[in-house]
Amino acid sequence: MTDRGRLRVLLGAAPGVGKTFSMLEEGLRLQDEGRDVVVAVVESHGRAATAAKAAGLETVPRRTVSYRGVELTEMDLDAVLARRPELALVDELAHTNVPGSVHEKRWQDVQVLLDAGIDVISTVNIQHIESLNDVVEQITGVPQRETIPDHILRAADQIEVVDLAPQALRDRLSGGFVYPADRIDAALSNYFRLGNLTALRELALLWLADEVDQALLTYREEHGISNTWEARERVVVSLSGGPEGETLLRRGARISARSVGGELIAVHVTSQDGLRAGRPEALARQRALVEKLGGSYHQVVGEDIPEALVEFARSVNATQLVMGVSRRGRVQAALTGPGIGATVIRDVGSIDVHIVNHAAAGGRFQLPRLGRALSLQRRIAGFVLALLGGPALTALLVNVRTPDAITADVLAYQLLVILVALLGGIWPGLFAALLSGVSVDFFFMEPVGTITIAKPVHLMAVGLYVVNALLVSYLVDRAARRSRSARRSGIESELLQSIAGSVLRGQQAVPALITETREAFGLSAVRLVQDDSVVAADGDPAPTEVPTALPVGDHAVLELYGGDLQASERRLLAVIIAQLEAALEHRDLEEVASEVAPLAASERVRSALLSAVGHDLRRPLAAAVAAVSGLRAAYDHLSADDRDELLSTADESLATLSSVVTDLLDVSRLQAGVIAVSLSPTDPAEVIVPALDEVGVGPDRVEIDLAPDCPPLLADPVLLQRVLVNLLLNATRHAPPGTRVRIAASSFGATVQIRVVDHGPGIPPERLDDVFVPFQRLGDTDNTTGLGLGLALSKGFTEGMGGTLTPEDTPGGGLTMVVSLPVADPARPEGD
Repeated sequence: MTDRGRLRVLLGAAPGVGKTFSMLEEGLRLQDEGRDVVVAVVESHGRAATAAKAAGLETVPRRTVSYRGVELTEMDLDAVLARRPELALVDELAHTNVPGSVHEKRWQDVQVLLDAGIDVISTVNIQHIESLNDVVEQITGVPQRETIPDHILRAADQIEVVDLAPQALRDRLSGGFVYPADRIDAALSNYFRLGNLTALRELALLWLADEVDQALLTYREEHGISNTWEARERVVVSLSGGPEGETLLRRGARISARSVGGELIAVHVTSQDGLRAGRPEALARQRALVEKLGGSYHQVVGEDIPEALVEFARSVNATQLVMGVSRRGRVQAALTGPGIGATVIRDVGSIDVHIVNHAAAGGRFQLPRLGRALSLQRRIAGFVLALLGGPALTALLVNVRTPDAITADVLAYQLLVILVALLGGIWPGLFAALLSGVSVDFFFMEPVGTITIAKPVHLMAVGLYVVNALLVSYLVDRAARRSRSARRSGIESELLQSIAGSVLRGQQAVPALITETREAFGLSAVRLVQDDSVVAADGDPAPTEVPTALPVGDHAVLELYGGDLQASERRLLAVIIAQLEAALEHRDLEEVASEVAPLAASERVRSALLSAVGHDLRRPLAAAVAAVSGLRAAYDHLSADDRDELLSTADESLATLSSVVTDLLDVSRLQAGVIAVSLSPTDPAEVIVPALDEVGVGPDRVEIDLAPDCPPLLADPVLLQRVLVNLLLNATRHAPPGTRVRIAASSFGATVQIRVVDHGPGIPPERLDDVFVPFQRLGDTDNTTGLGLGLALSKGFTEGMGGTLTPEDTPGGGLTMVVSLPVADPARPEGD
């Protein structure tokens, strides 16, 4: 049985990157190594370099097929099978064969060659992959009818990307190495735009990266490899369904963004009975956030959460695992053992684990309360130590009691008092002193078994216990108070630094301040209300909660939910309110500035209008008045030639004046949005030819290039003719002597493009937007060129017809103006 051949595919992001050339180079290299190589089919598309490269290889003649009276050529599959080479070069794997062929697609022919034991090298572009077809159409606007199923391509033994930088591809296109000269301008402005090529290149690289990931996963499974291979960053974020989820997701997204190709994966572990499902509304919000951050969301079932997390992280080849710090208290943690985070860290192996603090675990800027030096938990622990430690110490001392051990017994109880005071403060220490004094008197002092104090020295011993406990407790309490005060000062400084940074962030300052206020004071919710509308809010207050309202400026109120604030906290809150006032004032100033900007623009237009009208209206008007006055004053004394010259001057001046006034009226109509547009299916040639006649240029000045298959466009013929007249006037005015302006029409997707191309000085990139501003001549001091309204009117007319007018650089220098209008719907009635 013949072994199946191997398929090697060269993948490109776009036509022209060099796939076919690379395939032929590889064929020549293998031929030099002694392998039997033939060219089964190569599509050179008229590229001389490709044809020259193919000349060094044996080529199997194509078969000729007649289809609808046209002679077409296809790969001769039978001839290749009969030749039976070691390696066949088959170009354009996604190609559709001529109807009537044995197979519909060329990739099906390739499968036959592979089954026959013939190795194949082929080429395909990213836009032909079936699963990416709609994505490519969204990027380029061009639907692809020739596609190849993903599973056929993924079954290839080897896939390589033939990569070329987008600008290098555009340079290659401009140099005529990809398409003929008459297609270069349209290609550069449409499919081969820099943004399109960049997106297609990224798509090709990502598709191949996913293919490599799958191959790596298959290899690890086949070889039983469970350790993580850090081929690229994969950050897994563990979601419990709690409020900390959004914080963890954003931290995970920042980690994954630090490396190129980083991947964000969120996972929630639930039990089989569904009892551990988290809060559904929180999980729904977090799932939406995952999608917004460009990640993926997964839900797995597992009774042991740490084990399920570790297994999932290993299954996706994770490199980082992000978890929230435990919400359990210290007592609960001591009673229930190590938490999920500690267990995961112990079992996860080489995967890095990030334990992230969050508001639910105390908040990043949670301020300590200054009312008590020691927490309630420490005071309770002190009483517990006194209650448990006292009897335990008494039992121990009673069992080893000797007549001479009274001093050691007293010191042992003294040590217990000090320990309780250190742990719980004044009241537990005082309680331990009294308890130890009674214990010493009852168990160790004569008469034993009574609490009678027969000697004054015993009373003094009990008194010393109490004094020692008070002194130690006081020192402990004072140290704890200073420690908490110092910690609070540090956190206040950090909070104030964060607040100052929030104000510098501009529009995001108000929401950031509200969030930090809620976290800093441990509140359930904070809202900023201005003029009965909520400006910013953080947290969800309970329906029964009554807020504490604090004024912010003259028109805003800060509502605090979730507890009363201490006097020391109100001092810090006053700083936050001052920053909120500054942020609101900054926002109001920005709104005023945005309202004033159009007025300033209108004022500049008005000034330009007055400046332009002052000359461009006065000049033709003065010339007409002078001509008519001369005729009236000396009509009988003028010769016929003089009278004709004056009448011609008056006629020309009045025509110029009429044109200027018409342009001004059109500008006012455009700005008012009342321009009349009557759309109808229009043949581009029926508009281009009259426009050329109106401009008065012939074949020596203008080259016409109308695509034979260009469909009718939807436009107002009168307005479109005015647009083309303005564009042609500008192009012929700036075209160098001896060069011709080119006007071309072609279709691209659902649009028809009319391009007016000149090879003049062009326009600097930073001034491209200025050409459409009324009364702009871009430094042209020749006032005979008009008011500078031509391009502004052209853009307004084009947009009024539902199209666009965009300037582009002409390859080799110059300016290309592109009018894009929708293709006419044959069923659309005129005037709609």
